[in-house]
Amino acid sequence: MVAENLNQVCENIEKACKKVGRDPKEVTLIAVSKTKPVSMIQEAYDAGSRDFGENKVQEIMDKHPVLPPDIRWHMIGHLQRNKVKYIIDKTVLIHSVDSLRLAQEISAQAQKKQVTADILVEVNIAQEESKFGTSRDEAIQLVEDISKLPHIYIKGLMTIAPFVTNPEDNRVHFQQIRELSVDIAKKNIDNVTMSVLSMGMTGDYMVAIEEGSTMVRVGTGIFGERNKK
Repeated sequence: MVAENLNQVCENIEKACKKVGRDPKEVTLIAVSKTKPVSMIQEAYDAGSRDFGENKVQEIMDKHPVLPPDIRWHMIGHLQRNKVKYIIDKTVLIHSVDSLRLAQEISAQAQKKQVTADILVEVNIAQEESKFGTSRDEAIQLVEDISKLPHIYIKGLMTIAPFVTNPEDNRVHFQQIRELSVDIAKKNIDNVTMSVLSMGMTGDYMVAIEEGSTMVRVGTGIFGERNKK
């Protein structure tokens, strides 16, 4: 099942890219493996997946040692400052940086481990009260403040769009994130590139790709409904 689903998602990515004249190689598919057992992740790995996204630090800690070492782990969930030290050298990208205090902790832990942490600034573009993320208005200032920290590199922006039944409803939010990234890129801030736009999930990733997403986070579309316990 996992391999077939993965193939279908890859086909959909190609279709969305073709529609707007993009190269599918510009889009990284992150298989969101939160709550999924190692066996299913291995199945996705065997079918060609290398980028996996987790919401919880503990799951990365548990899965990292028992799965192939060439897996690229992405931290996509809300990250507490006291948990940063556990994953700083295990993840290729932290998608969910939404405050200067969190960035300062990432910088400090990266310095200790002598690594450079690649991060994305999370923007709550739809201003949903239930979601984390900085506001659109405060995002540029946050990027400028984080850029001054050592051992940290801002690669772009991330957003979690609202849950909608019609993916077209989220197009406007993806457009806004894209515009924001262009505005930030124009400022030529040191230690900042806007090469990554992490937006689009199972329900709306094709629309996100049409609007410029370079990373889509697909869980249910690959692994099926997750156990919400």
